[in-house]
Amino acid sequence: MAENCQGRLVIISGPSGVGKSTLLAQVLKQSEVPLVMSVSATTRGPRPGERDGVDYHFLTEEDFAAKRSRGEFIECFEVFGKGHWYGTLADEVGPRLERGKWVVLEVDVKGAMAVTERYPEAITIFIGPDSMEELERRLRGRETEDEAAIQRRLGQAREELAAAKQYKYHVVNDDLDRAVGEICNILTNA
Repeated sequence: MAENCQGRLVIISGPSGVGKSTLLAQVLKQSEVPLVMSVSATTRGPRPGERDGVDYHFLTEEDFAAKRSRGEFIECFEVFGKGHWYGTLADEVGPRLERGKWVVLEVDVKGAMAVTERYPEAITIFIGPDSMEELERRLRGRETEDEAAIQRRLGQAREELAAAKQYKYHVVNDDLDRAVGEICNILTNA
């Protein structure tokens, strides 16, 4: 793709535990289009191994609020009611699109709907589980959250699955290679 061509915005959403990060890592390696991941901003602290500017832009609550008030986010929300904010900075998207890159946002359903108000031509892909039972098995298998957090994530998953019809494309992540191939095909033909 020529550098002077406008890029495309790709929005990937799906319930926690469905395997979005694993899928995206493979899609980034295999896709024929010039994909780059947008790095989200958050007010939560880094987890072990996470790096500022790579995994997230880790901001203080004050810095995040200042950026919000200046309109620097294309979407931002408090997530899971824990007082932590997450958002997509406009400077992670616009300049890359102008350089012909395809910018991938991994955001929740609320974030996706906010972004599509600003970028209605975005390619929207919802990643779903093959069943709620499998999703619950994956969440429990992480062994990173207590029962209350798992139940909260499962409730959120039900809401997100109900909103999936708002996305143009739907991919079930029941087989990694097949799902990666399906996403790459969607992007190549979009």
